[in-house]
Amino acid sequence: MSLIKYDPFAPVRSLTNLVDEFFNRGIGELIGYDHAFSVPSVNVVEKPDSFMLEVAAPGLEKGDFKVSVENGCLNISAHKEKKEEVKEGRYTRREFNYTSFQRSFNLPEGVKPEEVQAAYENGILKVTLPKKEVARVEDARVIEIQ
Repeated sequence: MSLIKYDPFAPVRSLTNLVDEFFNRGIGELIGYDHAFSVPSVNVVEKPDSFMLEVAAPGLEKGDFKVSVENGCLNISAHKEKKEEVKEGRYTRREFNYTSFQRSFNLPEGVKPEEVQAAYENGILKVTLPKKEVARVEDARVIEIQ
């Protein structure tokens, strides 16, 4: 007799694999990527005096975002709702599209949460996290031996 580890998500993975094998492509390609679940990519850049997060979120506007700092956690979320209605002849076509996401990041000890800034430009949300004086990294210097 052999032991088998129980996986509660096995049926979901099996269905996904079945769809992938049957159609030879992912579910996102089958139903369209605009309907698939997605979370924007985030780049984290460390500078001598700050950290910068770059969130790739094209198609959104500045007002669609909410950025907050709470209990040492940076929360970034966005919500956009698009409705379109076309009346032609005897029929009406109504389309709805909803886009939303939420990302959370634990802030390091050396960040000043009260001075966090955010700007949105060209599809990129840039969040600047200034470092405290103690956390700043000094450039290496060569010590001359006498």
